Amino acid sequence: MVLEQLKISGALLEGHFLLSSGRHSNRYCQCAKLLQYPDRAGKVLSTVVEQVKNKGIDLVVGPAMGGIIVAYEMGRQLGIPAIFTERENGEMTLRRGFEIQEGQRVLITEDVVTTGKSSMETIRVLENMGASVMGIACIVDRGTASLPYPIFSALKLHIESWEASECPLCHQGIPHVKPGSRNIK
Repeated sequence: MVLEQLKISGALLEGHFLLSSGRHSNRYCQCAKLLQYPDRAGKVLSTVVEQVKNKGIDLVVGPAMGGIIVAYEMGRQLGIPAIFTERENGEMTLRRGFEIQEGQRVLITEDVVTTGKSSMETIRVLENMGASVMGIACIVDRGTASLPYPIFSALKLHIESWEASECPLCHQGIPHVKPGSRNIK
């Protein structure tokens, strides 16, 4: 059902992509294409809600950009608040008057987990404020992240990727596009 919803929404792209990690891939999951349809997104995320609904979560937090809508929908379905972190001067931070209470049980939300970099940046911010992180929830788990937290996903999807120097698409002279929101350094 999840893979079908991604396909119907046009969220699974084929081509040559520069990922936020700096790696290259021939496929890309653009979950924003799914998230533009609230009914479809709600159905897909209900599968993740089922996995976490009895975990005693107090708050969901989504890193900007990809995690914001996911956090909102997860919070709506769980009946708990949903907030987001964002980068300020290149650093992930909690702004806009959002607060974390000491010991608050938090679930991080993402659209796609690839390396887990945005999630870990958010986790560091929240744990420094006293939060207890219960895990990471996402639409798609690419299965490539090695994280010390459980990942709850609607779909685990293996998408091959390469270092730029080893990319067969680069060697064929096929230009790449960068669809993600994070600047690559």
